[in-house]
Amino acid sequence: EEQAEPGPAAAAAAEQRREERLRRFRELHMKRYEACKLNSQEVVEEDKRLKLPPNWEAKKARLEWELQVQEKKKECAARGEDYERVKLLEVSAEDAERWERKKKKKNPDLGFSDYAAAQLRQYQRLTRQIKPDLEQYEKLKEQHGEALYPTSNSLLHGTHVPSKEGVDRMVADLEKQIEKREKYSRRRPYNDDADIDYINERNAKFNQKAERFYGKYTAEIKQNLERGTAV
Repeated sequence: EEQAEPGPAAAAAAEQRREERLRRFRELHMKRYEACKLNSQEVVEEDKRLKLPPNWEAKKARLEWELQVQEKKKECAARGEDYERVKLLEVSAEDAERWERKKKKKNPDLGFSDYAAAQLRQYQRLTRQIKPDLEQYEKLKEQHGEALYPTSNSLLHGTHVPSKEGVDRMVADLEKQIEKREKYSRRRPYNDDADIDYINERNAKFNQKAERFYGKYTAEIKQNLERGTAV
């Protein structure tokens, strides 16, 4: 028997299914093309990043921050406002406290290591406290001219006379250093009348620590041993 030819409805349904498959195929093809394009762009960008210096991201962030600061300064100048004051008004109490803790950690007191390091720390501390007198500097520059900036051939020794204010400021600073130095722990002088209950200096330090912590508990026992009445 000869097969019956499909009717118009069946042919239309088959054509519709074919169009649907072609549409889905075109969508998949476009998605594949977009994925390949994005992958190629990402490979190029990654290659650029690998060729950049290791601290490029930090430098870029720093430059962007500096540009923002410059823009804010221009805006404040245009409005007639002080940028530093506006910046402080925008800082919260938590941020200020965190920055203060971070600032304290920048120069921690590592204790005494050697005399050179201690002298350097004192020099840095004293130089941070210096407040230059710009008016006096301008007067000296007008008075001495180029001679104010000496070279290896300059002979200015003994020509400078410090002002009374400068001398008073130096004396006050030295007195403050002496007062602070007197508060430091120092080696106690030897006492000839003290009881000798040690065999060397290390044992003396140990006995002093033991007396400081346990002396009030062992005072009666020690007295009984000295009198010979201990049980």
